[in-house]
Amino acid sequence: MDKEFSRLIMGIWRIGDWGMRPAEVADLVEACLELGIDTFDLADIYHDYQCEAMFGAALKTVPGLRSRIRVISKCGIALRSAHRPAHRVKHYDTGTAHILASVDNSLSAMGVEKLDLLLLHRPDPLMDADEVAAAFAQLKQSGKVVRFGVSNFLPRQFELLQSRLEEPLAANQVQLSLLHTDALFDGTLDQCQQRRVMPQAWSPLGGGRLAAAPASSGLGAVLARLGAELNASPEQLAIAWLLRHPAGIHPVIGSGKLDRIKQLQAAQALDLDRQAWFELLEAASGHEVP
Repeated sequence: MDKEFSRLIMGIWRIGDWGMRPAEVADLVEACLELGIDTFDLADIYHDYQCEAMFGAALKTVPGLRSRIRVISKCGIALRSAHRPAHRVKHYDTGTAHILASVDNSLSAMGVEKLDLLLLHRPDPLMDADEVAAAFAQLKQSGKVVRFGVSNFLPRQFELLQSRLEEPLAANQVQLSLLHTDALFDGTLDQCQQRRVMPQAWSPLGGGRLAAAPASSGLGAVLARLGAELNASPEQLAIAWLLRHPAGIHPVIGSGKLDRIKQLQAAQALDLDRQAWFELLEAASGHEVP
């Protein structure tokens, strides 16, 4: 767990679907702060390259709001888009020039002076680790980025980049939930715990599928029984299951509904013991651990 960032991270990728005016988004940010959620996750490509500008418009409605939050953004994916007419094909770009330009674009779009954390969004098969290191060094020296990390990197990809950097990478944001447990077994969380890197879990609720798990299914039955015992919803149990891991996982939630955010935040108070954790893993995977 990295105490510089709130344990739950508020994902902003769906901001374009919330139907909120900038002032309403700012109200939601304020409400998150009251709940102890001070970290907000974005990326340059979200909502067809418009997410950061929409979030920036909200920040501008409340003087001083930026100083009270932590901002994460990502770069490295290049989408085909009317907003990027030079992109002939979806591709990855982790070259020095692209990273530097992406950060400048993100800062301008949000109207902020720095990112608290910059993540490379995906592993790039053409990544030159020395180029990435050069970009990170320039961004650090200029004060435009405080800390750096990656997203969706396997341990060997993480180690390659880390070998070229003077300071430790701070985070690896990966897909992780009861319905997607690869990071438990491919060395990702082991590496995070070994290096004291912050693991962040995107899609921690399985894209909404966990809440819809039928009670007749193995996982649905366990969620229902544990939910009755602990007075918890399936989504709260799913978050508590992630929080129980010793690597200190930070789930990235993404709802624009305050009541749902409050419910997920309350999952931090759940006491999920070791056997309950393994019951959920067994039900989700469909078999006992070896």
